[in-house]
Amino acid sequence: MLFTKRQFSIQKTKLFSSLFENYIQQDETVKPFYKYHIGQKDFEAFFTEEHFNYLNRTVLVESLLKQSQLVTNTSKKTIESIRLLNNDNTFTVTTGHQLCLFTGPLYFIYKIISAINLCKTLTEKFPNKNFVPVYWMANEDHDFEEINHANIFGKKIVWISEEKGSVGNFKTENLADVIAELKTILGDNENATHLIKLFEDAYLKNENLSDATRFLVNELFGDYGLITLDGNDKTLKELFKKEFKTDIFKNTSFEIVSETINQLKENYSAQVSPRLINVFYTEPNIRERIEKQQERYQVLNTDIIFSKDELETMIDVNPEKLSPNVVLRPLYQQKILPNIAYVGGPGELAYWLEYKKMFEAYNITFPILMPRHFAMIIDKGTQNKIKKLNLETESIFTDGEDLVKAFIRTEHADVNLNNFNSSLNDMFNSITELVSTIDKSLIGSVEAEKQKALNGILVLNQKINKALKQKSETDINQIWTIKSKLFPNNMPQERYDNFSMYYTKYGKAFIENLVEDLTYNLDSFEYKVLFEN
Repeated sequence: MLFTKRQFSIQKTKLFSSLFENYIQQDETVKPFYKYHIGQKDFEAFFTEEHFNYLNRTVLVESLLKQSQLVTNTSKKTIESIRLLNNDNTFTVTTGHQLCLFTGPLYFIYKIISAINLCKTLTEKFPNKNFVPVYWMANEDHDFEEINHANIFGKKIVWISEEKGSVGNFKTENLADVIAELKTILGDNENATHLIKLFEDAYLKNENLSDATRFLVNELFGDYGLITLDGNDKTLKELFKKEFKTDIFKNTSFEIVSETINQLKENYSAQVSPRLINVFYTEPNIRERIEKQQERYQVLNTDIIFSKDELETMIDVNPEKLSPNVVLRPLYQQKILPNIAYVGGPGELAYWLEYKKMFEAYNITFPILMPRHFAMIIDKGTQNKIKKLNLETESIFTDGEDLVKAFIRTEHADVNLNNFNSSLNDMFNSITELVSTIDKSLIGSVEAEKQKALNGILVLNQKINKALKQKSETDINQIWTIKSKLFPNNMPQERYDNFSMYYTKYGKAFIENLVEDLTYNLDSFEYKVLFEN
């Protein structure tokens, strides 16, 4: 095994919002916003009720099989997973993510592994049912700046493109120079050479970012039967026409989610806010919101305008031209999939918690909201630094400045001249009493001298601490080296580093070991620290 795993409570890491922590702990303030929680009893209760009676499994399977043919490396296990969806006792566990360059930050990998491993756990707990993992490609997003880069060994690699609209349609032919730049960073060991070849096959032998990402994900996770789903599919959007119309013409989502947000705001802040219409209009190089203006429907930043009848006809004939936003996309996902659980991070689960009543209004199954795995990898070099400084593992989550101060206090006598302030105050109070019996006009002079003395102690205290820091400068630099390694750019490692940094070191064993380590215990959920062996 590459790693030894230790687990820490979510609360101890101090990395998460109160809403997320309270959701994990089943706090009473969060319970109104979900139906089933993340424990085994909740999954058992889920199966006691009838779900997905609206589902069209035939259309889903046919669509997924067609999508699987868009690339050349769909695995047999993935095809088996797709065909299993024909059976009423097969359910999906879904996670979604943007089409980040080279997969973006590490947690892209963690999310998919979380979905895979939740399926494994559920299969063990419910052997009479099938569970298959799904990666939902967020290829209709249009914020290119969010996905056009990767941070690798401290260097930011950026893809420049002049295309507009849904990023999944972006052509990848101009990525050759970006991959060449990556090659100079990764080096030429066997694992790096393999990974560069994989990126070349994914991005240069497939026409657009959607297909490139599908190819890449298949290579990394095809052996686990992962299904990659593209929601930008006319056949699948045909299944969602009624919901598109309800949102656009009745503003149902806006009204219900706004009501839930007002309830949430009694204790928390809202993650996303609904619009009157939560639908985009898409064409090549266009993804713009639809907005009602008087009796017409305007596609913003374009000359495209519909009457109500024209828009209804367009939905019936060309539903692929509509794209759900962050409010409507979860509803679309649940309408087309037999999805028992959605695996996401704190931000995702926060906005899903706004949607329970919306799902009830549309009579669509609300899934169990499962937190993805959170992990930190500590290599041997960093472990040695932590050990040499006599730091507890938990201290890595402490703010850097606080950690330095705590280290200085531990390594040196606790020199704190503030303890003398009380004595000084007592002494000058006695002087004030004496002076007041002689000449009260002198009291101001006494107070001024007292303040000078207190200021002098403050200055001395600062000079002493500076001297202690200088005395411990090497150790303090090591502390900041540890923090920058585990929290690059002041962000958790998993939200910054790209997986290629680890793949070039460990090869395919990296993914295999993560699958072994990032497992679910339905009785508890904790943060995982992976120590390199």
